[in-house]
Amino acid sequence: MISPELIARAAELIRGGRLVAFPTETVYGLGANALDDAAVRRIYDAKGRPATSPLIVHVDSAGMARSLASRWPEQAEALASRYWPGPLTLVVPKAPCIPDSVTAGLGTVGLRMPAHPIALALIRAARVPIAAPSANRFTHLSPTTAEHVRAGLGESVDLILDGGPAEVGIESTVLSLVNAPLLLRAGMVTREEIEKTIGAHVDVHASVPGGAAHPAPGLHSRHYSPRTRLVLVRNGDSLPRGRGAYVAFSAGATVQMPRNAPEYASLLYSTLHSLDAGGYEWIAVERPPETPEWAAVIDRLERASR
Repeated sequence: MISPELIARAAELIRGGRLVAFPTETVYGLGANALDDAAVRRIYDAKGRPATSPLIVHVDSAGMARSLASRWPEQAEALASRYWPGPLTLVVPKAPCIPDSVTAGLGTVGLRMPAHPIALALIRAARVPIAAPSANRFTHLSPTTAEHVRAGLGESVDLILDGGPAEVGIESTVLSLVNAPLLLRAGMVTREEIEKTIGAHVDVHASVPGGAAHPAPGLHSRHYSPRTRLVLVRNGDSLPRGRGAYVAFSAGATVQMPRNAPEYASLLYSTLHSLDAGGYEWIAVERPPETPEWAAVIDRLERASR
């Protein structure tokens, strides 16, 4: 249990321009004051993240989100009412108070209210929105425990708040509402659920030209990757030669995964972190079903295998 005194210390660090890693329901975030350009740049330095990849700004309420947007569409209000706090990021036109370093120089900002009591307590105590990508080196496996953060970032973080394992286990869905609804990154809030909520079709984002600013995080071709080579296979495919680990739905696998997409997602990164430390030459992962509820998991696995 995180004490109020530790939350107060973390909030003071945020207000002072320092970096605090904190738990959310998706993954652990590396947080800084979203209104402080110098603090935001420390995130990029700590992660080795390119300036073309924007950050998500975490808020404690829809009211705070509206204050950070120059325009808050009706669809944003409907989705925030339905899914916040939760694993859905809404990209809207940004207010002038948001530094360009947060948004990769774009005129839009991704906003999310996390569904984790420690994250919300930190934002409220800091009294500022918190910019926070995943608390890991860029393109590496996202952290779902405080120990993952320590192993990946070491002393680059001023304080790590340990809230136990993340429940959702993969990053949020990212939806742009700047023009027509556009799914930028798949997550556990599915495209179909969003369409049902807003009563409108949602297109899916195409690739970004090389070197251009990305409209959302997580769009690089290779991402979410363990150090060990990861290959996606179908049931019945031959596995690579050498000493490897097989992650599959069957009982004969090195790690048997659940057939339920949310349960699988919650275990995915922790499983890969564990296998990555096992000295294997490769990790083979059985490809999940090509159905809407598995879209986010497939996205992460495809990027990790490139």
